[in-house]
Amino acid sequence: MADYILGIDIGGTYTKFGLVDKKGKVSNEGSFATHAHEKIDIFLGELKKQVLPTLDGKSVIGVGVGAPNANHFDGTIKQAANITWGDDVPLQKLIQEIFDLPTILTNDASAAAIGEMKFGGAQGMKDFVVFTLGTGLGSGFVVNGEVVYGHSGFAGEIGHVSVNPDGRYCGCGRRGCLETYVSATGIKKTVFKMMADYTRPSVLRDVSYNDMTAEMITNAARDHDYIAIKAFEYTGQIFGQKLADTVVHTSPEAIFLFGGLVNAGDYLMDPAIYYMEKFMFKPFKKTVKLLPSSLMDRNAAVLGAGALGWEELAKK
Repeated sequence: MADYILGIDIGGTYTKFGLVDKKGKVSNEGSFATHAHEKIDIFLGELKKQVLPTLDGKSVIGVGVGAPNANHFDGTIKQAANITWGDDVPLQKLIQEIFDLPTILTNDASAAAIGEMKFGGAQGMKDFVVFTLGTGLGSGFVVNGEVVYGHSGFAGEIGHVSVNPDGRYCGCGRRGCLETYVSATGIKKTVFKMMADYTRPSVLRDVSYNDMTAEMITNAARDHDYIAIKAFEYTGQIFGQKLADTVVHTSPEAIFLFGGLVNAGDYLMDPAIYYMEKFMFKPFKKTVKLLPSSLMDRNAAVLGAGALGWEELAKK
């Protein structure tokens, strides 16, 4: 019987799960609403209800979990911007109690980096960065083949570097964080700014803020919608500048982008690459590849959480 790691990816909107084998094949996949702004007991109840039945008859050796603001060292979520379960949630312990299996927890973007290294485009690379562009913006760094956690366990939170100290309010309590501009949430805000700044017609003018999605904005851009295209240009410019700043810290071979916003393709990638090179410190120009994750057509978030389990639990 094949062995599996249960991979769980907790996002600000949805939680995804699946069983990951040694070769990176995912089975028994599913998802449910995270209930990020309700009591954590609701999430835990849903996790138990949705996931436990999928484990029947399977040889599951452990659980790997990726979550925003997760501390790999102590297994807690600390003050996550998009999840309001509390300031210091012992999530690793709580999940381990549900499944009665060894459980390991890390930041969702760090899990994505491990997945890219074990099963994706970063196989064979020792130095790279992964950005996850979802409800917020996460980032995971790999240096010399190892995920960087730093002294506190929170290294690499590029989503919370400042774009403008007097800019948009962030869920973390600060203003002007990168993720308030470069994320599914951020580009929605940009679209509404563009609609105020320009008089051009747009199909997006008929959509309320709560109903608008990054997919709608992408589809509008593909249909040559001026507002949507300008929103991606603005997003790509800010992102490219911060990518250039990121490169000087670890000199990565490549930067991989994952998440729904990446489905916009060249509408996001072209301005991001242009401004990354424009603002790059000269010794690093043309040394870094900006690439979409090669796991985009797979359940990369779950693969990353599963890869974390294979890396750390299978050795024990």
